[in-house]
Amino acid sequence: MSTVVPQDVPTAEALSGALAVANIPSLLMVLHQLTGDERWLQDPYRPTRTRGQDDHDTGGLDPAVQQEIRDAAGVALAAWYQGAPAAVPAPDVEHLQRMMQVCVAEDVPVEYARMGRVVMGFEDPADDAEAAAPAGTSSGPRDPGTVSAIIVGAGVSGIVAAKEFLDRGIPFTILDKNAGFGGTWFENVYPGCGVDTPSYLYSFTFAPRSWNRYFARRPEVAEYMSSVAEGLGLRSRTVLGVEVVGAEFDGASDTWTVTGRAVDGTETQYQATILVASTGLFSPPKVPQLPGAAEFTGPAFHSARWPEGLDLAGKRVAVIGSGASAMQVVPAISTGTAEVTVFQRTPQWIIPMEKYFDDVDAEVHRLMEQVPFYHVWYRFRLVWMWNDKIHATLRMDPQWQGSPAAANKVNDRTRQMMTGYIEQQLAGRPDLLAKSVPEYPPFAKRILIDNGWYRSLLRPNVTLVAESVAGLDADGVVTSTGDHHPADVVVYATGFETDRYLHPIRVLGRGGAVLSEVWNGTDPRAYLGMTVPGFPNLFLMYGPNTNPPGGSFIYIAECQGHYIGTMASMMLRDGISAVECKPERYETYTEQVDVAAAGLLWSHPRVASYYKNAFGRVVTNSPWRVVDYWHMTRHPDLADFDCSTAGAPANRPAAG
Repeated sequence: MSTVVPQDVPTAEALSGALAVANIPSLLMVLHQLTGDERWLQDPYRPTRTRGQDDHDTGGLDPAVQQEIRDAAGVALAAWYQGAPAAVPAPDVEHLQRMMQVCVAEDVPVEYARMGRVVMGFEDPADDAEAAAPAGTSSGPRDPGTVSAIIVGAGVSGIVAAKEFLDRGIPFTILDKNAGFGGTWFENVYPGCGVDTPSYLYSFTFAPRSWNRYFARRPEVAEYMSSVAEGLGLRSRTVLGVEVVGAEFDGASDTWTVTGRAVDGTETQYQATILVASTGLFSPPKVPQLPGAAEFTGPAFHSARWPEGLDLAGKRVAVIGSGASAMQVVPAISTGTAEVTVFQRTPQWIIPMEKYFDDVDAEVHRLMEQVPFYHVWYRFRLVWMWNDKIHATLRMDPQWQGSPAAANKVNDRTRQMMTGYIEQQLAGRPDLLAKSVPEYPPFAKRILIDNGWYRSLLRPNVTLVAESVAGLDADGVVTSTGDHHPADVVVYATGFETDRYLHPIRVLGRGGAVLSEVWNGTDPRAYLGMTVPGFPNLFLMYGPNTNPPGGSFIYIAECQGHYIGTMASMMLRDGISAVECKPERYETYTEQVDVAAAGLLWSHPRVASYYKNAFGRVVTNSPWRVVDYWHMTRHPDLADFDCSTAGAPANRPAAG
């Protein structure tokens, strides 16, 4: 949040232009904070509730009321530009909760206001950081530099972890197999690639950006990630082009040795106290082992490994899969190819989205950059609508007697609304409609955004095949019914190895325990999604059960980064060389996760998704609200860990 008066004070005319395009609910909160006038939180100025996840820029208010708000904001801003202080610069918890509830026209729990005080910049985050953390077994403070870290991965999580270590003076090295920063945004270059959450939400809280589009395309996101990393000075602390192939913990020295392999095969070892695994959830790609795949004579590749310079003009393209990646690829290539055949195992729930194709107006940039409090309130609305607002709709009602494709009353209304949208988009094509309406509840799988998917299906050169793929041959794809579909190019839009965290890195913990074996291959679990008994000083980011049910993972990463950074500071403070999650805490937390997940839509018997592993257990998604996870990770508790000093490991059995 910025309350600094901009050097370039807007003219009245420029200010009028910006206010004309302002999101009214966000502007109302600005007006209240600047003036302190209670009437702006009361009728007739209270916005109506947003339907779905649109911006709801008008607030549902009468045009005359909207203009009254804009005019009053102009007066208040003019006074602020001339030096008048904000009347409510830092609302307390009760006041902030009331403002939040008016802003979104919904009941917002008080714990959300407690989080908002910190996240929105109304409270110094240092006030509730290390000073509040409990002391552990201490042999006295350690010298600066005796705690160090290796971060595996230079994507979102790696950047967050690096910033935390920078802020705390913890030396670190980042290792990444790619040639640049950005992780999945560096690797995925397929046509149409972009975010499916709003750009202003898919951002670090510490690095706001003037986005070009409300839903940014891949090049802008990749550039953003790179610019943030460069701005933090991470280039000099990063070794690019090195793939981590192994990591081993030494109990005698309480350090990790990480083996990295360069492109030429040269291996180098790196050592540090802490190992942060930020390899991401969506890596490596999952490529099905189809019969006859080796016989196919054309290019065949996963969407995450799109060949540079590939020309699809006049080609027959087979896209295997109809999930998030396919939904972006197909509209992007359907106008430049001879034929596109989409092989769909399961239809997806898809929603229209206001502003999905829109550029961000220059006046909106002015609002974000020069109007105090506007950016934090606009972002708050996004956080609420795309994250915790939907959490209540995820719960399965055991008394539900309605459609088996729904799980509760609200969920059924959502199903009907989404079904109506599909019927509208595919009007006159009952053949496509029959293939396109899911038979499972909305939100049981990630909701996707219509970026032209249905329009593409209506094109004469696009065919939707609702049959499983049995294999390939020299010149096409064969389905389970024996039908043959000619193809010159095959694109596997088949997802990622989401239940095999850290694969294929071989991670050895205390006593030689192998992490993948502890997890039985595809059954990963971790306390808070970050730590595992038998693997001291290892912290996972985007680990098991931390994928949010909607919105952006970035803030979850920031919660995890804060937790890990605080732990590193506590290790320095208390002279601790190793922290190892207690088995009983790990088991209790896993049980809590499983019980909570069992009552949510992801566990619905009609649903098969990447959320579940081969045993049917939900291993990717967090059952908690964002605000719950924020509270869980705010103050690490050393009572959850066995702590030791170098050369004197805690009395712990090896994991197995």
